[in-house]
Amino acid sequence: MKKVLRIALILILVALTGGMVYLSMLAPIITGYAAKNLSSGVFVSGRSQESLEQEDLNFSFIKFNRNKVDREKGEVVSRFLFWKSKAVYNEGLGCTLVRDFGQEEVLAMDYPAVSLPEVNPDTLAWPAGDLVADTVPPGIDMEKLQAVMDQAFADTTGWKGTFGLTVVYKDQIVAERFRSDFTRETPFLSWSMAKSFTNAITGLLVKEGRVDIYAPVPRPEWAGDARREITLSNLLRMNSGLEWNEDYGNLSDVTVMLHKEGDMGDFAASKKPAVRPDSVWVYSSGTTNIVCDYLRSLYSSDEEYLAYPRKALFNPLGMRSAIWEPDASGTLVGSSYLYATQRDYARFGLLYLHDGKWLGQQILPEGWVGYTTTPANGSDGQYGAFFWLNRSGYTPGVPEDMFSCNGHDGQFIFIVPSKQLVVVRNGYSPHGSFDIKGMMKMICEAID
Repeated sequence: MKKVLRIALILILVALTGGMVYLSMLAPIITGYAAKNLSSGVFVSGRSQESLEQEDLNFSFIKFNRNKVDREKGEVVSRFLFWKSKAVYNEGLGCTLVRDFGQEEVLAMDYPAVSLPEVNPDTLAWPAGDLVADTVPPGIDMEKLQAVMDQAFADTTGWKGTFGLTVVYKDQIVAERFRSDFTRETPFLSWSMAKSFTNAITGLLVKEGRVDIYAPVPRPEWAGDARREITLSNLLRMNSGLEWNEDYGNLSDVTVMLHKEGDMGDFAASKKPAVRPDSVWVYSSGTTNIVCDYLRSLYSSDEEYLAYPRKALFNPLGMRSAIWEPDASGTLVGSSYLYATQRDYARFGLLYLHDGKWLGQQILPEGWVGYTTTPANGSDGQYGAFFWLNRSGYTPGVPEDMFSCNGHDGQFIFIVPSKQLVVVRNGYSPHGSFDIKGMMKMICEAID
């Protein structure tokens, strides 16, 4: 009996030790997720700590964090058992998780003083400004559309968590609604919609002749193996051949990258080659941050790099609200961390709806949207270049020419050229809690 008890005690101690080891590996993700998303929610979106903890952070181990928001210092500290993480706010750059670099180094990142357009958007007609026309363009059944809006905010099974919904038809906002705790001035987190903005920045640099997407990406550590053949286009199309695990439910590559690594591009670039480039498609947030890391090397200074999205993209489109957050190394997190209002996301959608033109001016290179919407090898028609495609018929009842920016937990910019339609939806809707396919089908059915 004593021997049995001794064995049982040993097994219990082993299990406890193993559990603590696993928790120690998981804890930076638990605390890092809370600190980063709470800080950005408070300091960038202007939400309350209570609302974020009750909704966005109320799941799994994340809900057991003890969070402290210091508005005076502009920082958030999240604690789980013996572990803690800190995220800090930097004016113009949003919030960054302090990892691998000291807090002083993170706060030393200086956002260049880039002026916003010297116009009042409330005095300009949409889409240049925010004056929305009183009349609705012909070809839309407003009764059907309003029924869709009602359904999207019903907060019933299958329709949970909408924060905002904006529908643009023939360049006019024809429907727009927000949950009572949000407004059209609220910046919303992009999650993976940011990847499509990385596509845009790459396109702008192509237009300037500063980058060749078909040339191998020059990383010294790739020179001695098969990775030397990886092109920028392979990364944009997510068929680079690099190992990657995008499972958000465990200690996967993506959760480690976003919550434990100070230099996300270097972490992703350290992954080994698994297959030949341009042969197999694997969804990878890591490839986006490799792209951002490479693009950073093309600028003469970090000041020029950090100012570029505002000067070359946001200001020309009138995206006054956009904030693109960097990692602790100073590289913009193109995979996940951009904030903007519904209308600014809609403006971005219009740029792609009109083949890279904005109010008649060619912003992106000619043919860039065509490249973007060409299916990546290995993707079965569901992915282009940092945009999702409907070529495979993934969303039934919606035209096959639809392409979209898709973000974690229910963020979407849908672009449907054949319907002259852009739809922006933001919210907190974990997988399966909102019928996004049904919503888009009903919106398309409301349009001739």
